[in-house]
Amino acid sequence: MTAKSQTDWSGDPVELLRAGEGFRLADVDPDATPGYTGGKTHGQVDLRAGADELDELQERLFAQSRIVADTPAVLLVLQAMDSAGKGGIVRHVVGSVDPQGVSLVAFKKPTPEELAHDFLWRIEKHVPDAGFIGVFDRSHYEDVLIGRVRALAPPEEIERRYGAIVDFEKRLTDRGIRIIKVMLHISPDEQKSRLMERLERPDKHWKYNPGDVDERQLWPAYMDAYQAVFERTSTPNAPWYVVPANAKWYARIAVQALLLDALEDIDPQWPAADFDVEAEKRRLAAT
Repeated sequence: MTAKSQTDWSGDPVELLRAGEGFRLADVDPDATPGYTGGKTHGQVDLRAGADELDELQERLFAQSRIVADTPAVLLVLQAMDSAGKGGIVRHVVGSVDPQGVSLVAFKKPTPEELAHDFLWRIEKHVPDAGFIGVFDRSHYEDVLIGRVRALAPPEEIERRYGAIVDFEKRLTDRGIRIIKVMLHISPDEQKSRLMERLERPDKHWKYNPGDVDERQLWPAYMDAYQAVFERTSTPNAPWYVVPANAKWYARIAVQALLLDALEDIDPQWPAADFDVEAEKRRLAAT
């Protein structure tokens, strides 16, 4: 179903963007806006409307969890090539809700302590609690993406990790955690333009990493690694969604729609008062 607050979808983004059986990343046009009939202006209107709905649903989820122990959680996993817009998703989509109900983790290069454990050890520690929206800005998938492309682990270990990831995510969904895995898909030319903008603007220099140019030279290998990820780890309980991201406005409303779909399906409810409301009104009025 499409999000109640977003009006310009001609199809269900959950279905249109899912990396299902037979999916080929090479067939996805990063410039496309699948299922969305409006342009940028309409997208911005829908994003604002969706933000209001998302804010209410997240507050209801968090409030329900204070009373109901088995309230679900939502985990948004963001993966992409550099400059694809993960930060914009965090600011413009997740940033529209109350931060007290959000758990955001940006996974960096593993520390020596983390490398001394299995690759999922550091991930397990940041699984969102009941009632929270968790966001992984990069994730355990780095260990089968850069790990494969840069040969940071032998092929047999990469193969083991695919299975470990599927098992790990199944454990999470069995616990009631809704997993939304998103790859923001941009083109090499769009990335080049965005990286050049960072170089041309002093206020963006802090975002530029010279290593990004080195990674660009491995683009085909990364696309192959992503294709393997979709084939091995896009499961019915934790599917992958590939969002064309050359148009930032589209990527934002698409990810917002995926989050709204999950929360509308959970349909969290305001917890009923465990006290006599009318009696409390009388007590308060008397003070």
